[in-house]
Amino acid sequence: MADVTAQDVKSLRDATGAGMMDAKKALIEAEGDAEAAAQILREKGLAKAATRTDRENAEGSVAVVAEGNKAALVHIKCETDFSAKSEQFQTFVDSLTANVFSNGVDAVDGYTQELDDLRLSIKENVEVGKVEVVEAEEGNLIDVYLHKQDGRGVNGVIVEGKGVDQETLHQVALHIAFAKPAALTREEIPEEAIEKERAALLEITKAEGKPEQAWEKIVEGRLTGWFRESVLLDQGLHGDKTSVRDSLGGGEIVRFVQAYLGG
Repeated sequence: MADVTAQDVKSLRDATGAGMMDAKKALIEAEGDAEAAAQILREKGLAKAATRTDRENAEGSVAVVAEGNKAALVHIKCETDFSAKSEQFQTFVDSLTANVFSNGVDAVDGYTQELDDLRLSIKENVEVGKVEVVEAEEGNLIDVYLHKQDGRGVNGVIVEGKGVDQETLHQVALHIAFAKPAALTREEIPEEAIEKERAALLEITKAEGKPEQAWEKIVEGRLTGWFRESVLLDQGLHGDKTSVRDSLGGGEIVRFVQAYLGG
């Protein structure tokens, strides 16, 4: 039997996109000949999975696991809702999320083979999206929300609050799910993004024929409106006039994480 090294297997995987064990078996069968091994993989339909990586994968599934003051969120992307709803796909997502909850985000590294096998099995661009673990500081609370469609999670949220009661925190979690804020505070939005929006608003204001002496005031007013759309604490809770910030009763939102299909 040919002496097949780990580097040989990696090189064949990189060239064909096949799974690790499939690449190793093909090399053994081909007695170490990489070209012959690649041909074996092609004949078995196990090669060229790597060519799928540039295909859009806006479908998939989101899972959330929570217990006590700790929660984990995992988003796995794929190309079709048919594959995302399959038992095989859901089993993979649930298994990975449980492992991430127990062992942290690095648990994903132990699922390389399973991920390769899933890609080859459903013949789609399967990719790990957002993976987060939130463990609340002592005295803080956590709330989670997972919106499901056809048996799979499509929009998941974890939010940590300080000095906020559980019901209010849950309302904030629901709000985040559907409002999809870009940031918790204005300070978290990159200055580059703010300046880009300010420049766009200035051009809009000019095009409307507003007097030049009023441009700055108009632009700043519109920028405030943009912040209200983008920043969680500035958004109206459930679209109402009362902002999320003012609904907290003096408490604060420490952080939130969210993952949703297409996001």
